[in-house]
This record gives sequence, C-alpha cells and structure tokens, in this order.
Amino acid sequence: MRAKLPVLLFVFTLLLSVAGCGSPGQEATSTPSETGISSVPSPIPTTGPEVSSGTASLLPPTATIPPPTPEPTEVPTNAPGVPTLAREEETATPRVQTSTARPSATYTPTALPPPSATAGASAELDRMAIDLVLVVGGLNTPVGIANAGDGSDRLFILEKVGRIRIVRGGALIAEPFLDISDRVGSSSSEQGLLGLAFHPEYAQRGTFFVDYTDLQGNTVVSRFAVGDDPDRADGSSELVLLTLEQPASNHNGGHLAFGPDGALYIGTGDGGASGDRFGNGQNGQTLLGAMLRLDVEGSEPYTIPTDNPFVGDATVRDEIWAIGLRNPWRYSFDRLTGDLYIADVGQNLYEEIDFQPAGDAGGHNYGWPIMEGLHCFPADRACDQAGLTLPVAEYDHTQGCSVTGGYVYRGPRYPFLNGVYLFGDYCSGRIWGMVHPGSGGNWQVSELAQGSVGLSSFGEDEAGELYLLDVADGQLFKIAARLR
Repeated sequence: MRAKLPVLLFVFTLLLSVAGCGSPGQEATSTPSETGISSVPSPIPTTGPEVSSGTASLLPPTATIPPPTPEPTEVPTNAPGVPTLAREEETATPRVQTSTARPSATYTPTALPPPSATAGASAELDRMAIDLVLVVGGLNTPVGIANAGDGSDRLFILEKVGRIRIVRGGALIAEPFLDISDRVGSSSSEQGLLGLAFHPEYAQRGTFFVDYTDLQGNTVVSRFAVGDDPDRADGSSELVLLTLEQPASNHNGGHLAFGPDGALYIGTGDGGASGDRFGNGQNGQTLLGAMLRLDVEGSEPYTIPTDNPFVGDATVRDEIWAIGLRNPWRYSFDRLTGDLYIADVGQNLYEEIDFQPAGDAGGHNYGWPIMEGLHCFPADRACDQAGLTLPVAEYDHTQGCSVTGGYVYRGPRYPFLNGVYLFGDYCSGRIWGMVHPGSGGNWQVSELAQGSVGLSSFGEDEAGELYLLDVADGQLFKIAARLR
C-alpha cells in the first residue's frame, strides 16, 4: 500500500457528476475505534431519524456531529495539487431556472430484508486488509472501469475528457477504444464521459452504452457499436437514447449498469448547485435525482418495462425506478445474488450507502433532500421520514468527503473476502468493507485500507477480481486482500 498523503482535492462532490459533498472534511472530535467502525449509537440525536437494527455507521460511538459548514464562496479548482477533476463545490452557477414545485404523490417502499447471500467469513472482516497493486499509469483523469463480459479479459477505462481506453494483459493499448471528445463537454469538474455499460450479450451484439455531458452541459445516454476491429468502436454509430437538460454544472450522476433482469439502470443527480435548489429530489415529474430503468431490447431508442414501479402513476415518470437520490456515484449489482448497492454523495455532513435486495419491486424513496444520510436535512430541522428508505451505512466528513461506490467481491483469489462489499472515499482514500452477518444482526463495516489515491471508481474484471482508479495520478490499481 502506498504511503498515506494529504487528502486530495478541495472537496469532490463525487467526481464528475457525482460531485456534491459540500465542504472539506472537518477534523474528528474523537478517535475512531481500532476497526474504524461501530454500530449506530442509540439513541440517535433528536434531529435525526430512528435507526433500524439493520443499519451500520462509521461514526465513532462518542463522535460529536459538527454543525453544517457554510457553503464556500470560491472554489480553487486551479490551486496547486488540485487535479482537473477536483470536486466542484455547491456554489455552481445555475445554467437555467427550473420549477421547484413537487407533486404530492406518496411513495411507499417495501421492507428491506438482509442481502440474499452473506459472506461466510464475515466474522473475519476486522482482520482483513487491502493492498493496491499498480497495473498501469498514464491515464488522463480516469473515472470509470468496465469489462465487456466477452471472454477477452480486457478492462475498459473511462477518461473524463471523452475517451475509452483498453487495458489488456496488464498493458495500456495506445489507441482508444472510443474517442468522442469532440462531443463531450468536460470543462467543469463534474462533467465529461461518466458511464459505460456493455450489453449483456456484447459478444454477440457488439453494442455498449455510455453516459456523457455534451457541449451544452446536458446529459446524453447513447448506444454505440464496435467496429471491425474488436479494439475499436465505431464513433459514427451513436444512437441517442435520451437527453436530460442539466440546470447546473454539477451532480450529473452518470453511472450505467445492466441489472440481472437485463434492464439498463441509469443514475442521475439532482441537477446540481446545493440543497436540491431545483426541487428535483422529490419531484416525480423529472428524471433527475432518480434511478431510471429502461428496456433497450424493444423499439428504439428504448421502451418502458411494464413492471417499473410507477407505470400508471400520473405523478411520476414511467422511466423512474427510485427517487430521492442526490448524486449516486457508482452503484453495482452483486453478480451472485443480484442485490443492489448504491453510493449516494452527501452535502456537507454525511455520505451514505443504500441497499436494495434482489427481486425487490423498486419504487423506493431514498430521502434526499428530506434526509442527508440518516439525518434530517438541514440538520437543525425535524423531518417526516414516513415512506423513506434509509441507508444501511453512513460516514461523516471527519472520515472523508465524497463516497465512491464499489462492488461485492466474488472473485476466486481471496475466498475470505467473498461476499464483502467494498466502497471508499474519494478525498481521504479510505476503503471499507461491509457485510451483513445474517438474520437479526446489524451490518458490519470495517476500514480495510487508507491510501494516497483520489478514488474515483471501483471496477471488476470478468472473473470478479476488483480494481480501482486514482484520478489524481491517472493510475489503475488491482486490489489485493490479506488477513492481518
């Protein structure tokens, strides 16, 4: 593991479209436990929600929650040591004014059971440690990792500027797989080429999907096809599925993933600025601040799955799978169980992990901007949490500033890591592991590593081994695990 360096960047609203924490992490007022994790203290502060037994917190048991930090008036994105992808602060200038009206629809989620399958070695979580093994460098602001699932064992790396690079056999191929930098707007720290998902039958169809910010600052989700050369896509094959007007330059979301059901899931941010200024988090009439679910198998550009949770509800767009998200920066489906883990970037105080078990019917409201993590937003105001689905884990800004979602490990190399969900923080470089020990127990979370990386994204190869990106130094690392 590389030596720990100072926290990178000013405050990353979770990279690219994920940006949106708020202010730099504040100094902790108490010392974390040896494992860096504890159960949520009870009782929870009166300004926060009741916490179910299924929730874990990374807050030290005696931690004092700092008051909200005023939004900064300047963002030193060009300061020494701050890479181009520096987290954009909440002072982002709105590009357009939008309505803040919210429908009166009631969203009623189903109850959340534990994961479909747990890590048999969860009792060893506190003994686990993570090391990072350098694979390649020389990447330009890398922000995403994907594999094609075609047996080629290639890794595809998203570069914010609008290129997809290939890593094969531990080497970076010189020519990009796709270069659409001529149509990608990446001048703002949270804009650029943000998402990539290969069709589940890519080996037969040769199609894949990307999410990027266009030159006007709006979100575009498109389909492309590979060319005659398997290492080169056809840039002229673009089919635009949808375009989302973005009212500000941050909180663009951007992640794409195919679920075990074959549907394409699209994570969108709340439109940017701060405090859900545009009223999108709880507005079912917009596709922002939500998780979308599309059928890309039917008529072009897409059709609505008939089992989407709000089909027939006039107050909510049919494309929506879940609402109440601020800026989901990386989510993933457990390749064994189908459980869904969502990392949602907070504002000034808390980062959260949301969970949806396999087979769930959707329709959840993850709470933003009523809640930030497990706490009412703003922190000095009571809130009605009825009908909300609360996160299963959170951490405050004494431990980082912008969550980066990861994957459940299902690779063959480290059997003791099987079933552990890995996630991290962009600013502090911390990496945590999380498991559910079984019926009736709490989620268990433990810090596994802290390194000098600007942790922009995790990824997995075809075998299930895990990787991460350092956006600051343009490097790809493979994750190695050990027992202490």
